[in-house]
Amino acid sequence: MGCQFLGRQGLPMDEATDATQSRFVLGVRIDRTSYPDATHRVLGWAARGESRYVCVASVHTVMEAWDDPRFREVVNAADLVTPDGMPLVWMLRALGCPGQSRVCGTDLTTHLCQALAHHGLPAGFYGGAPETLKMMIRNLRHRFPTLRVAYAYSPPFRAVTAQEDEEVVQDIRRSEARVLFVGLGCPKQERWMADHRGRMPAVMIGVGAAFDFLAGRRRRAPKWLQLLGLEWAHRLAMEPARLWRRYFRHNPRFVVLALRQLLHHSFATPRRG
Repeated sequence: MGCQFLGRQGLPMDEATDATQSRFVLGVRIDRTSYPDATHRVLGWAARGESRYVCVASVHTVMEAWDDPRFREVVNAADLVTPDGMPLVWMLRALGCPGQSRVCGTDLTTHLCQALAHHGLPAGFYGGAPETLKMMIRNLRHRFPTLRVAYAYSPPFRAVTAQEDEEVVQDIRRSEARVLFVGLGCPKQERWMADHRGRMPAVMIGVGAAFDFLAGRRRRAPKWLQLLGLEWAHRLAMEPARLWRRYFRHNPRFVVLALRQLLHHSFATPRRG
């Protein structure tokens, strides 16, 4: 599979290129990016009040998209898709993106909050339980004292009505939040962002479990486990009842399908010499 260059409109004028180098992993577009690059892009969009959304893709995201073509369209339509998790990083490297590193939701949130605090751009947070939201914002303000939190809302654990949704949109617009961190979990948060692009002048970023990690309610895996691609095992040990079905359903299938894609890529790539 060759490199795909996907055009982006409205990037900062000092961008070296108006395209993001990407690969497709099991049909899902994953962009070649980094924390500095993703932060720079989001800040540029946010400063201009553009309505965009960013997906932070994991194996879970890819397999949900594999099973549901409509969800795959949602992810592929995002303005930026980052590789969260080492399996996707390894896939990008194997498909011709050497040096690709992980860009996960928790660390991207802290990078962006630091940049937002520095530039004086207001942030918003949508998702999580009320106490989780409160603890996370307290921790972020402790780390970044000048961070402006213009909006924070914990939605109910049920489908919201059209009127309730419109009230949320109007509240976000009035708050003037320019980056909205969305913590609803996959695939709900990606669908929510796609449904709300164009309705508010903010860059929406689906960061999943980052709310719980930043609130201190869950412990992150040790760095060495993350680098080995075994963060899922740590999370499974912490929450077996909630996560075992997800991991045992998705992970083995991902390995088989990813190996099949790499074999096809290897045979399809012309050999030199």
